Amino acid sequence: MQTVFKAAGGTDGMRRLAEAWHHRVLADEVVAHAFSHGFHSDHVERLAAYWAEALGGPPAYSSSYGDESKVVRMHSGNGEHDEMDARAIACFDQALLDVGFASSGTLHQVLHDYFAWATKTTMSRYARSADDVPNGLSIPRWSWDGLQK
Repeated sequence: MQTVFKAAGGTDGMRRLAEAWHHRVLADEVVAHAFSHGFHSDHVERLAAYWAEALGGPPAYSSSYGDESKVVRMHSGNGEHDEMDARAIACFDQALLDVGFASSGTLHQVLHDYFAWATKTTMSRYARSADDVPNGLSIPRWSWDGLQK
């Protein structure tokens, strides 16, 4: 069976989706706050590599940038931010439409489910302190059936 990564257009598809999402969150008055202290100049490439790996693509993120612990630490220690999370997910849903994934399609739903899950669980798990994030976490893998155990 084809991976979600391949169905979403592979590396190019992930790059287009990351670029569309990045553009939308920077324009959102609530979510943009998360980027107010700056971000890597290659944020779109890093994000695309991360999503690609999580969705069944090559381990480009892990081999170039770090493991899941590093990613989660970047998103930790900022307290709870439910409104920001909800708006980030809404931006993602709009980015899916921006790059041509019809809202009624299975691929759109699987990508939405992945992003919503990652936003509400792994990226929000350590709201109190980045120091709480354990070392050695692996990037979770997501398939057509959801989280792979």
